[in-house]
Amino acid sequence: LIARRRRTSCYFYPRAWPSVRSADWWERVVLKEFGPQDWLEKFRMSKETFFYVCNQLQPGMAAHSSHFHPSLPLEKRVAVALWHLASNVEYQTLSPLFGIGPSTVQMCVREVSYTIVLLLKPLYLRLPNEKELENMVRIFCTRWGFPHCIGALDSLHIPIHPPLHLSADYCNGQGWHSILTQATVDGLGQFWDVSTAFPGSMENSAVLESSSLWVLAKEGRLCPNPPKHFMGKAQKYVLLGDATYPLQDWILKPYQEDETLTQRQLQFNYRLKRAHSVIENAFLRLKARWQILLKCDDCSLELLPTLVLACCILHNICEAHDNPFNEEWLEGTEPTELPKPCQPPPAAMEDGQAEQVRELMCQYFESCGE
Repeated sequence: LIARRRRTSCYFYPRAWPSVRSADWWERVVLKEFGPQDWLEKFRMSKETFFYVCNQLQPGMAAHSSHFHPSLPLEKRVAVALWHLASNVEYQTLSPLFGIGPSTVQMCVREVSYTIVLLLKPLYLRLPNEKELENMVRIFCTRWGFPHCIGALDSLHIPIHPPLHLSADYCNGQGWHSILTQATVDGLGQFWDVSTAFPGSMENSAVLESSSLWVLAKEGRLCPNPPKHFMGKAQKYVLLGDATYPLQDWILKPYQEDETLTQRQLQFNYRLKRAHSVIENAFLRLKARWQILLKCDDCSLELLPTLVLACCILHNICEAHDNPFNEEWLEGTEPTELPKPCQPPPAAMEDGQAEQVRELMCQYFESCGE
């Protein structure tokens, strides 16, 4: 996915369904004439998954139906919201397509996003239990060749237009405005921890220290008690980060590249970077599938955290239901391919004892070979 993104030169700009504009277009065209590819292209999921999501949202949205015209059923509200999240077209563009006003489009996006987070986050974006953590360790080891690991950790900068009075806070190290999202994925590329809406000026290490993940780790909730044994020693499960994260007994990062590295340290770096690519791929698929994350121009700063969480949850649902991913969607990520802010963590955050964990990993890779 990363290689394809780098070599492609074709830009894709989403557009609404052409020609048909009427209030009954949803009932007359979408429900009756859309084929599998149409559902996948416009809603980023199969028809079966779409109605599964609708059924899951029914309890939370039925109580608010008084806000909408009686002719706007739950499924149509969900369709409006998903189309906007997938295409990132403006409210004014989407409005005539469904025969509703721009303010109603905005209300659909807001209501559906909030309900997704309220009802589906406990099912699809939560801390794994002990048995699930053991399964995550097995998947990381078999699929990525990295043992005793439960996830890869990284951050995503989402370009925004900030309020003028907060412009400096949201200006990141590369000079553009963004909100920062920290996420952790399992070996299958599904998110299980997301903290979002941090100002783009914050560094990854500061975001980590302010996140719920840091609290969970310090409370010992990311591994069994007592910890499982690895290479003959009781050892916490680990997450994989890049050079912007502090070295901890539960976060591993590569050795600093220089001419003094030994062969076993170079091998460790190679193994870690290969396994860490699972979150880079996950971010690419997330942005390609839900292109609202490419640039949030038509969204208030107050709604953004909910939108980001809703997109991560929908990503997990599509992945869990084996919905196809169209690689042509990756072309849509090109216009916002901006350099990622990257600063090393302060030395005070580094855990001196964690070097022993990296050494254990080096011993493991040396013993098992390539």
